[in-house]
Amino acid sequence: MDTGNGQDGGIRAVDAAALQGAHFRTFDLVMAAFVTILLLSNVLGAGKVAEIVLPGIGPWPFGAGILFFPVSYVIGDVLTEVYGYARARRVIWAGFGALLFMAFMSFVVVALPPAPGWGNQAAYEAVFGQVPRIVFASMLAFWAGEFVNSYVMARMKLWTGGRHLWARTIGSTFAGQGVDSLIFYPLAFWGAEGWTEALVIQVLVTQWALKVGWEALLTPVTYVVVGWLKRREGVDVFDADTDFTPFATRV
Repeated sequence: MDTGNGQDGGIRAVDAAALQGAHFRTFDLVMAAFVTILLLSNVLGAGKVAEIVLPGIGPWPFGAGILFFPVSYVIGDVLTEVYGYARARRVIWAGFGALLFMAFMSFVVVALPPAPGWGNQAAYEAVFGQVPRIVFASMLAFWAGEFVNSYVMARMKLWTGGRHLWARTIGSTFAGQGVDSLIFYPLAFWGAEGWTEALVIQVLVTQWALKVGWEALLTPVTYVVVGWLKRREGVDVFDADTDFTPFATRV
């Protein structure tokens, strides 16, 4: 934050309301990273089912996007922890807008009639074609899950007095990813062809556990990133007087 607290200065605790309209040195870069990972995870990861062989279990299929999509939750934790809920809220809306435009662009481009000499339309549709039900479920789940994640993260920071970052990151991800999974899988697949009710529940619980597990494994990375950014900005933001409505973008 450009207030004279440099990279070499101390870190002071400050209420988020006192930073309204303030400029942070690294906020724009973190926001760009969040939106980039969000879009790439949905474009490159969502369409492929991979498989690994687990000892004692055998072949285990999984959506390839799970390798990178949880990183967006890690960055969401970093945003709330370092910059406060209001700025994390703005980033969530930016990501939601980017997803909405990506869905619209995909629909238009796939629907365009291919040139007679271009023979890749079927492959293109297989990769970028979208089922409206799944798109709607994905966007609603993302929006709700990210806001729950950020809210729990900010509230837990107040409850713990800024201590126990590991508990806040894992706890907020457990809540946020739980809401994400509970919305996405039933909306996208309940009653769909090839999906039994038991399978929907199994995949829901498995993906939820894997995402929370990823968050736990990445905890040391989160500590390093959060520590560096706080030293860079010179502040430790607490949301004591923050309006936690999701329907705002003012910071």
